[in-house]
Amino acid sequence: MGCGSITDERKAWASVDDPRWYDGEPGVASNGGAGWVTSRASWTAVRSGFDLVVAPRPRVMAYFVAYTELALGLGPITGFLTPVALVGGLLLNALCFVLMIHGWAEQGQNSMTALIPVVALFGMSWHTWSLDGALGLFS
Repeated sequence: MGCGSITDERKAWASVDDPRWYDGEPGVASNGGAGWVTSRASWTAVRSGFDLVVAPRPRVMAYFVAYTELALGLGPITGFLTPVALVGGLLLNALCFVLMIHGWAEQGQNSMTALIPVVALFGMSWHTWSLDGALGLFS
């Protein structure tokens, strides 16, 4: 929900089934994609967590990330389970913030995009013009 633009998402969806995404080319498990980001991480917990969870199953993790970002984007747009999606978006931004700890431009982008779910949460945006409001959820 705040880690990329619509064109980035289209590129991600188009490359999920591309074999190069998993085999040595820039992608999830290679040194050109997420593997490269985690190899530069300051904390060993980030590197060991990536090696334990992501690297052994790159295809599953690619689909997991793609569907998670889709759900986090559709929640506030449709107004269904909005607070859950906003908290998820905030957590996703926190994860991007931790992974890109050395990139000052990335930190600025993540800080600003993390502000969106914070404002929507404190403004209780699900009370008006949403399925949550119509169904009486989270009242």
